[in-house]
Amino acid sequence: MVNFSCQVQGFFSLIKDFYRELPLFGSVSDNCLKIAYLINSTQHIRNSFHKFRLQGLGFAGYVRVPPPKCDISKNLAPFIAMLDDLISCSRILHLIVLDDSYKVVCLADITARECTDMIQDVGFWNDVEAAHSLVKMIMGMAEDIEAERPLVGQCLPLWEELRTKVKDWCTKYNFSEGPVQRIVERRFKKNYHPAWSAAFVLDPLYLVRDASGKYLPPFKCLTHEQEKDVDKLVTRLVSKEEAHIALMELMKWRSEGLDPLYAQAVQVKQRDPVTGKMKIANPQSSRLVWETCLKEFKSLGKVAARLLFLHATSCGIKCNWSFARWFCGQGHSSSGLERAQKLVFVAAHAKLERRDFSSAEEKDAELFGTMSGEDDMLNEVLADTSSI
Repeated sequence: MVNFSCQVQGFFSLIKDFYRELPLFGSVSDNCLKIAYLINSTQHIRNSFHKFRLQGLGFAGYVRVPPPKCDISKNLAPFIAMLDDLISCSRILHLIVLDDSYKVVCLADITARECTDMIQDVGFWNDVEAAHSLVKMIMGMAEDIEAERPLVGQCLPLWEELRTKVKDWCTKYNFSEGPVQRIVERRFKKNYHPAWSAAFVLDPLYLVRDASGKYLPPFKCLTHEQEKDVDKLVTRLVSKEEAHIALMELMKWRSEGLDPLYAQAVQVKQRDPVTGKMKIANPQSSRLVWETCLKEFKSLGKVAARLLFLHATSCGIKCNWSFARWFCGQGHSSSGLERAQKLVFVAAHAKLERRDFSSAEEKDAELFGTMSGEDDMLNEVLADTSSI
């Protein structure tokens, strides 16, 4: 089985990348902390805050702030909660700075005067909304991945959708697109696996109709390096004797594609009654096509069967990580733990393939128990994260 990064983790890591590398987040974090601490720690301001809350302005409590020793770059939840609260109570804040009791505080407190300037500054709120919007947009995509458990062939379209949304975000909030997209591309390269490209062009779901009416695989959507990745992965997933046959079949697949009738049947969509989104009517149709209509591609069909139904996330499987902590306690290195986590991810794929969601802790003890004292075995199996 091909071993690659979980997409939910990749998207949340991207949010951390933005927090660490985009100056917007540093300034928003500092300014919001300054306002939040002032509100929560000054009695006169707290009284004003409480007074306006009682007038029904829609905010139920004080502003949540990250704990003193919290490293926000590693744990973004407190930062996001703070942004949520400040945006929710923005009307109250605008009234507070006009209140007489607040003006008294400003006479002796320079921080209060600075906060007044920020609260009355449209640019500050634009930055807060921009940071909040970017985080929520990426979190929303991650939540969709977690709920829908997309297949590996959907990874490239997912990241292309993300690029489009980030571009729209830059336009809306008047940010330079270059630095933002560079952060996205750096995270994309860290997460990228050749299986993404191979599954994308082998899945009949993504066939594109050309001028002649043929439905061809979307090689034009790949970069030159990604096209090379497809060739390399296809040859690695078959025996040495079959490698040249698989490449010939890949060339035929690229030039001939699939019969239009079958391609259209695979791509039929219907509206999900729960989410309202358009989804593939029969998710198993891609497998059915390779098993029936494309039997002539004997070598390439084996590759398709191994790739097309790998999930892009293991979030549907819960693992008891107390065993991972036990594993570390046995004197294993952090790199050993990382390899163990990858092995759990592979095991999770197997459970997803069987649609086995029975027990969250099933066989965890057995899995980590077999790894005790077996670093050599782990090194051999997982030295290459793209091994099969």
